[in-house]
This record gives sequence, structure tokens and C-alpha cells, in this order.
Amino acid sequence: MSTQPRRSTGNGTGSDAELSSVELDYSSPGSDDYTSLARDAVPVRTLRREDFAAVVRIDRHVTGRDRSEYLQRKFAEVLDEAGIRVSLVAEIDDLAAGFIMARVDYGEFGRTATTAVIDTIGVDPAWEHAGIGHALMSQLLANLEALRVDNVRTEVDWRLFQLNRFLADCGFVPAQRIALSLSVAADTETAR
Repeated sequence: MSTQPRRSTGNGTGSDAELSSVELDYSSPGSDDYTSLARDAVPVRTLRREDFAAVVRIDRHVTGRDRSEYLQRKFAEVLDEAGIRVSLVAEIDDLAAGFIMARVDYGEFGRTATTAVIDTIGVDPAWEHAGIGHALMSQLLANLEALRVDNVRTEVDWRLFQLNRFLADCGFVPAQRIALSLSVAADTETAR
């Protein structure tokens, strides 16, 4: 069967007019013009309390540090304090292969825009380059769009080139903000 449309000869006969108004069906199961979404290739679900040990393990592999106290606070925040749960876990063979921890803010610094903040993301090095990060980000963005979130932001150390490249691939761009920092231990005379 040909997938090419029949074209009208333009002679005005009824059959040509009917042929030119026929809607084409490009949904043939044999020819998929679009690749599947990342989140369709990897199972992604909502973060649960029992994921803590796996998240700490993955984070330790990624960062090279034990950030279990920080992650414990983040778990409490996203599971107990947040009104809307948007943090996710990707699974391979029923084991956590990656996670993304995020929260929705309904305004800060006098602004009322709905913004989601990505606090941390991690992929088990055994599953690096397997689409885990893209699956997590894709599902997060789909969930946030359904919640009518206006913006997603995160902060990244500029020296984390691989993470910055991943975020750029996901559509993130530098914000029109300047992050300011002050060391509390600094000489108090400098601050005056």
C-alpha cells in the first residue's frame, strides 16, 4: 500500500475534488516518525520514604561525599512539609537507579509566580548514559506542567560540566539573576 497521497489533476471533476480533500493518515504502525519519550523507556515513580538508603547510596557515588544529613532534611521537606510531592525515583529491575528531588514554591521575595526548585538529582553510575536522568527530568516536567508551574530553577556549581551539559540538553539556560553570598565568618568590618 502506498503512503503517498493521490493528487488532484485540477480539472474540477467531483472525484478529483473528493481525492484532494481526503485527510491523510500518517499513523501507520510500521513507520513511527517520532522517538519515544525518555520517561516511557524507564519506569519513574514518586519518591517514597523507603527510598532513603538507595538515594544516599547513589548520591555518595555521584558526589564522593556522605550527605545523608542533608538528604534526611530534604526527605523530610519533600515528604512531610511540601503540600505537593514532585520528587521522583527511576527504577531498573525494581531497584532505584536515579532520583530527582524537587519542590514547588508559590512565591518568594514578593513574587507570586509558581516555581519549582530542583534541589538535587543523581543517577547510579552503573546506569550512567542509559537515559535515567532524561527520564526523571521528562516526568518531572510533565508533572509540573500538569500542576501549571510557571518556572523550574536550580543552582549548579559552574565546574560541574557534565551536569551543566545535561541541564542544557533539557532546555535550562542561565537565569537573569546574580547569586550573592557572604561568609558569616568573614571580618565584620568588611561588611560595614
